[in-house]
Amino acid sequence: MLLEVNTVSRAFGGVNALDGVSLAVEKGGVHGLIGPNGAGKTTLINVLSGIIAPSSGQVFFDGNPVHGLPAHRLAERGVARTFQNIRLFPAMTGLENVIAGQHLVAPRPFLPRLLRLPSARREEAVYGQEAMACLRRVELEDRSHVPAKALSYGERRRLEIARALASRPRLLLLDEPVAGMRQQGVRQVGGLIQSLAAEGMTILLIEHNMSFVMRLCSKITVLNFGRTLITGSPDEVSRCPEVIEAYLGVSEQHA
Repeated sequence: MLLEVNTVSRAFGGVNALDGVSLAVEKGGVHGLIGPNGAGKTTLINVLSGIIAPSSGQVFFDGNPVHGLPAHRLAERGVARTFQNIRLFPAMTGLENVIAGQHLVAPRPFLPRLLRLPSARREEAVYGQEAMACLRRVELEDRSHVPAKALSYGERRRLEIARALASRPRLLLLDEPVAGMRQQGVRQVGGLIQSLAAEGMTILLIEHNMSFVMRLCSKITVLNFGRTLITGSPDEVSRCPEVIEAYLGVSEQHA
């Protein structure tokens, strides 16, 4: 297992957004995280990416405890994410946004860059090529010099994934990567996720598009009111009475 979450809770005031959540994500797998609105999915991703700390419980990444580490420390260990609400630099080009995502893997010493030494120019060329490769992965190479604010909604979604890939992550956390996309965009992102997993990357994704989740994920964890209902295969999850009740608000018998 690359990621293990053991009885993690997170309270905001008197409200438990997460209440003893546990799950395990296999290396090289695509693991879905689903549940009704307000189930605690994004809160869990925020905990796993270091944006907020858990109130209690443990998180292990590749066997090492990481609960409570800040976001930049988790990113250094190989955890990258996208956001439910797209967070790009709108005035920067697609290429510049991806280059910004390289800050952990491309240190770029200040003095050689200031003096425009040959070593700095060679490094810039290499990092620029790597950034273009990330854009190529998401089919945005021809939009590399377009400001992010001028891109379509689906293109901005894919650009955020490219920026996450620029940090060379081992674990990619995707928060609703195809939300609001047309069918072509959904197919593009689905194919990208499959190819990344085939290359060994581990992916944990939140998504409300159930056909997308069922098609891509080998394991799915369902949250409801901050608690884990079930973790299982797509078939096991789709037949679980508690899952049906959580989504429909009625028991399976009444449904």
